[in-house]
Amino acid sequence: MRGTVKIIFSPRQELELDVDVQPAPESTRAARDWFDHEWARLGCEPLRPSGKVLLLDKILGVADAQGYSVFTQDQQAVNDFARHAVLALERPRVTVDLPGLVVGY
Repeated sequence: MRGTVKIIFSPRQELELDVDVQPAPESTRAARDWFDHEWARLGCEPLRPSGKVLLLDKILGVADAQGYSVFTQDQQAVNDFARHAVLALERPRVTVDLPGLVVGY
């Protein structure tokens, strides 16, 4: 499956990536586990006052923690993020809007 991920960091900073993935139940689970691991590794904090962390929160948190500068300088990091976002959400088009705190698909 071909997927596209758009990450909006600010009105002047955004990235759009195309990725090829092979969707399967085990790759979806592995992608969600990847976001769990990256969330913890990067020291991300819950966005909600309740402390509950959803998959979409993890996607936002990981994108925010990595940031525009890392993603523009580290092609492997941004490709991993995009590939895992498409697989975890099982959607061919994903938009991560950091200023709006929204993940759309």
